[in-house]
Amino acid sequence: MARSLDGLVLSPVADQAPGQVGTRTRFTYHEQDGMIWADYTGGDVVRGHLVGTREGDALDFRYVQLKQDGTTSSGHCLSTVTDLADGRVRLEERWEWESQEGSGTSVVEEPLPDDQSDE
Repeated sequence: MARSLDGLVLSPVADQAPGQVGTRTRFTYHEQDGMIWADYTGGDVVRGHLVGTREGDALDFRYVQLKQDGTTSSGHCLSTVTDLADGRVRLEERWEWESQEGSGTSVVEEPLPDDQSDE
């Protein structure tokens, strides 16, 4: 099993569709006794939250977010946690909106220590 997500900050490796999570979004994860949760913000997302469970390296969670334009949206995500060769953690995600049409895949991981993508 990959290491705990507790206290980790993860970010997408690529932008999603306009108005959604992107490389400027930061997720702060927490984990305890098979439960996971995170807060996220950045880019078009003013505030987002996710909550769910972890069984081994499989995450199953729901998310809700408030965007810059004042709209809200929610969905469901299944992720696989992997350890990268350099010791960082990666989540490979399959997500689907529940409040609107759309689904897809994404990858979030711990940024490199010298990552300057916010600038």
